[in-house]
Amino acid sequence: MQTYPVATINLAALKHNLSRVKLLAPNSRIMSVIKANAYGHGAIEVAHALTDSDAFAVARLPEGLQLRTAGISQPIVILEGVHSVVDLHTAAEHALSLVFHNEPQIDLLDGAQLTQPLRFCWLMLETGMHRLGLPIEKLNDVLQQLSASPNMSESIGLMSHFANADEVDDACNTQQLNQLKQVTNQSGLATSMANSAAILSNPESHGDWLRPGLMLYGISPFGDRSAEDLGLKPVMQLQSVITAIQTVKAGKHVGYGGDWTAKADSQIAIVSIGYGDGYSRQLSNTGNVLVHDQTARVVGRVSMDMIAVDISHLSSVSIGDKVTLWGDGLAVESVAQQAKTIPYELVCQVSDRVLREYQHGEA
Repeated sequence: MQTYPVATINLAALKHNLSRVKLLAPNSRIMSVIKANAYGHGAIEVAHALTDSDAFAVARLPEGLQLRTAGISQPIVILEGVHSVVDLHTAAEHALSLVFHNEPQIDLLDGAQLTQPLRFCWLMLETGMHRLGLPIEKLNDVLQQLSASPNMSESIGLMSHFANADEVDDACNTQQLNQLKQVTNQSGLATSMANSAAILSNPESHGDWLRPGLMLYGISPFGDRSAEDLGLKPVMQLQSVITAIQTVKAGKHVGYGGDWTAKADSQIAIVSIGYGDGYSRQLSNTGNVLVHDQTARVVGRVSMDMIAVDISHLSSVSIGDKVTLWGDGLAVESVAQQAKTIPYELVCQVSDRVLREYQHGEA
């Protein structure tokens, strides 16, 4: 059976990156973010590998249920919370923890009769992101409402989210953190604000709970520092194979729309990967890949199932040879720059038809 394209997931590198989080913030607990199928790496496999995490965070209820069904026993936080009584009961029955970020969610909890109370829940506060979160001035009233609810057990935590954490010197970071510190000093409740960028650059933000995401997968959140600079090890390597080699005469076009024209007689390799696999169409005529550890350029438009690569400058290339789309020797951060996007998007959009192979050896 054909096994390409394939994303090789280095679980030892994943564990190394978690240990890096612990080294940077030894006094904080870790809520590893494994939403969006662990950023494309495979949520169940990643969760089983990151057993040293104190908790996990996902975006939506089905993601949490998937982890519970797979036997994950750590606390699992649903970052978007829930929006119906049925989902509220489902979360309670499966011991899933919720983030409350608006008053209707809290009213929903008040009106429910749960068979068991919710534990390890959080309030999302608006400190400057202007996306999700309760206004800080409503915090005391909301805390009183929740403390009186029989559907809640244990103290609730306070959470917020940096808007510009990857911009280290942005004044908004200090303003947001100061707002959270002010309310937590008054309440004495546990806090969580630091994402990967803040963990790496802002020790004052670490608080009680960290929420590392991108850095766990060995990807830098900063445009001017590589994963290696930060002591991180890339986890995913995306590869495929050459399925055909064409000789294209000078003046002839390649691919849909004839977007690329050969300036001289050229050797063009066809590689079995395309936007149906999650390889970004934005890499048309601009992306680079590795063939025999040498750089080759994507020419023409990225198709659903294949790309064309100019191998005219390479020797001894054959059908069946491996091609690296990102991984060893070609950082996903640099591929994202070529696609004018962020590495989050590239790894998250690797589709289910790309085989994941998990390595348990040394990083």
